[in-house]
Amino acid sequence: MSTAEEFESKPVTPKQLQGPKTFAASYAGEHVAGTEFVIGALFVAWGVGAADVLVGLLFGNLLAVLTWGLITAPIATDTRLTLYAYLEKIAGPGTIKLYSVVNGILFCVLAGAMITVSASAVRILFGIDDQVGYFPSDMRFVLVVLGVGAVVVYMAVKGFKKLAAFAEVCAPWMILMFFVGALVMMPTTIAATAGVDSINSFGDFLKVASESIWQDTEGEIGILHVIAFAWVANLAMHGSLGDMTLLRFAKSPKYGYFSALGMFIGHYMAWVCAGIMGAGAAIILKTSITAIDPGSVAYTALGASGILAVIIAGWTTSNPTIYRAGLAFSSLNHTWGRSKVTIVVGIITTIIACSPFVFSGLLGFVGYMGLLLAPVGAIIVTEHWIFPKIGLTRYWSSYKGNTTNVAAFSTWIVSMIVGIAIEQAGLLHLFFILVPLWIFSTVMYIVLASSMGAKESYEEAEIAEKAELERKAAEVAYLASETRKVDTLENTSIVIKLAKYISWAALVACLYMGIMSYINQDIETVTNWLIVPTLIYFVTATYAYLAKDSQ
Repeated sequence: MSTAEEFESKPVTPKQLQGPKTFAASYAGEHVAGTEFVIGALFVAWGVGAADVLVGLLFGNLLAVLTWGLITAPIATDTRLTLYAYLEKIAGPGTIKLYSVVNGILFCVLAGAMITVSASAVRILFGIDDQVGYFPSDMRFVLVVLGVGAVVVYMAVKGFKKLAAFAEVCAPWMILMFFVGALVMMPTTIAATAGVDSINSFGDFLKVASESIWQDTEGEIGILHVIAFAWVANLAMHGSLGDMTLLRFAKSPKYGYFSALGMFIGHYMAWVCAGIMGAGAAIILKTSITAIDPGSVAYTALGASGILAVIIAGWTTSNPTIYRAGLAFSSLNHTWGRSKVTIVVGIITTIIACSPFVFSGLLGFVGYMGLLLAPVGAIIVTEHWIFPKIGLTRYWSSYKGNTTNVAAFSTWIVSMIVGIAIEQAGLLHLFFILVPLWIFSTVMYIVLASSMGAKESYEEAEIAEKAELERKAAEVAYLASETRKVDTLENTSIVIKLAKYISWAALVACLYMGIMSYINQDIETVTNWLIVPTLIYFVTATYAYLAKDSQ
């Protein structure tokens, strides 16, 4: 996809808008990721009780979905702009330059964690030891990271449509691998639980979960921390509006609710299954869960398919993350072009990924990322929705000819300092700071903007509003008259149908092997043979997708 088609600095045209399937696959693919192995296992290491994990994740992920559906998607589809283009319109090029650098760096580190997770699986093929320290202990691991990073960067350069296509093929299998891995490891955790021989009820599962997986150590971390973390984990994408970059392509704001596929499959089911796999792998390997990396966990449960699962899970998350970072840095100078910037960003990200600390310290990083970016989300929401309701003028700073919206810039900087000070002083846990910080940022921005010119009326505002209404009317008219293709198997050739049916049968075979492993307490068959239906799935599903697309 060319740079022009990514619409870095202008609204997406109606012709380029995507249907629901694209976003369902994108969210399911991105949020069923290699880092789920890290986070799922971390709840085990934290000593959080089973009930706290199961209930806390339910409410926390619901909050995340509502944030995407009620805030991010409506603003993205209303403006059709990237976060960076819209923030520049509100806060001016002076603010966006600093924000783009901060945001881009944060996304680079986040993407680096995903690449490191993928590399943790590849290193098994070369007999490299687990990499769980701050720095790599084997230079061969660095070479593995460089190879994995090269593939990720290539995919990110290809743009949004290619990323969605990759996720669409991988997502069903990825989801299944977490579930199968949990089935394979459950007998191990059952055997380690006194008084339980099999799972015959939810009570039996809860007993095994409480005694052999999520053992409550009665520490500081409890259900409220789990709820807050599940919401905060993706705050940069929803509350800070980073996913405007993706959702601006959505035909409807309702597509924001497709994030539920990522949250309840990826950040609920996958985190729970990863916890089961991590606990089971630690028992089998006779070690602590903190001493093994995602590659070892997946390989112990799923064999070669586990290696592939971690590799692909890392790719499906790092690809769109590097894509976002590329858009952030390209907003500094639109003449650079997104593709060139993404390549440079990818190289930097891959270098960062060479140090395993980027995923071993992932949770603290995610919390700080939200703390740094949340005030900007509050500023955008305030100007987009609250200003018109209280009689203030949107984009007032640009109408005054300001290079920098001092009110917005000051609100962001002061809010970050306040948030960091509160966290460092120990007044609130990092995960609990973000809501009061959002409220503080909203009030501060309204007060400052009101005193600096937002109360005034501008002739340019009426002209801009009229142009925006015309753009929206043209989009509505286009979508209403669009000739929709009927996306059914009846419209495809017999060969494509056959490939599709075989791919589905391969997934069923994977599930069957997982169920039989659980019933027969047989790990070896899965670790040795699960790779066969896995390879059949990828060959047939990829062929069906490409052939159907070209047809």
